[in-house]
Amino acid sequence: MTATIAHDSKTTTAPAKTKVTGIVVGASRIVISFLFGFHGLQGFGFFGGIDGQGGGVPFGSWPGWWGSVLELAGAVLLLIGLASRPAAILLSGVMAYAYFTVHAPMGLLPLQNMGEPSAVYAWVFLLLAAVGPGRFALDNLIKRRR
Repeated sequence: MTATIAHDSKTTTAPAKTKVTGIVVGASRIVISFLFGFHGLQGFGFFGGIDGQGGGVPFGSWPGWWGSVLELAGAVLLLIGLASRPAAILLSGVMAYAYFTVHAPMGLLPLQNMGEPSAVYAWVFLLLAAVGPGRFALDNLIKRRR
């Protein structure tokens, strides 16, 4: 399915936004935020913790503990689709910060410095901030009620 778009006497064809697109984006947002929530919980010692032995980041420490708080809170907001774009931008920044401060000093490429998950999450969250939450989001329900 395509849509015709006219620009100053030029006509181009672009894919039309379909109902399926919103469903796929919404489902992807839910799965990605669900998985990312576990990443945030690791900072508090769950699921093997940060050391694989159940150790958590010391309470109140910067940036580890606060990063875990932001990761978990942002994941919950994205999961339910509330303030999705601001949460996604925040999480993209958190992951970019993690990549450049923790991983990049160990090597140039993400595969060399074990920063591939941070880099991928940063870009996926930036994408979600740009395209929006898709379907199944509280943001959409709130918008419809106004």
